[in-house]
Amino acid sequence: MHPITIDTLAAFPLQLEAHFAAIPTEFRHWAPASWDGVPSEPFTAIEQICHVRDIEIDGYQLRFRRTLDEINPLLVSIDSDALASERGYAATNPGAAFAAFRIARAKTVELLSGLNQEQFKRSAEFEGYGPVTLRGLVHYLCSHDQQHLAGLQWLLGKIQTAHL
Repeated sequence: MHPITIDTLAAFPLQLEAHFAAIPTEFRHWAPASWDGVPSEPFTAIEQICHVRDIEIDGYQLRFRRTLDEINPLLVSIDSDALASERGYAATNPGAAFAAFRIARAKTVELLSGLNQEQFKRSAEFEGYGPVTLRGLVHYLCSHDQQHLAGLQWLLGKIQTAHL
């Protein structure tokens, strides 16, 4: 795995927290009239960070373990909207969400940093994506992170436009 990918994953929690901190407190639960063009899932700022936390733990960490431990497992997609509702994202304390995410991401980085090249070649079937290697999954996680930074920036743009 190229070091830039692992370094980017490791740096992401601080970037996510900084982007979230740029959202005015009174707009952390705000939703635009339309989500057209949003580069991430259509979630409010607080819901974005809860989603990232849960996708890390219930999505990618599980996918990584299954790809390492099973022969060509089927990795299911997660219904993000249902998860947001079931877990009460809107009522979540941001500090608690960030703390849980930092711990989870550190575990992810530790796991990935200890793998060898053969382990990164292990394969799986990722629902909605098709065949994938563990290396591919790592890149999808990194891409997912960037989508959520873009989603928070997109929300800032909508907030500014809606409140001229």
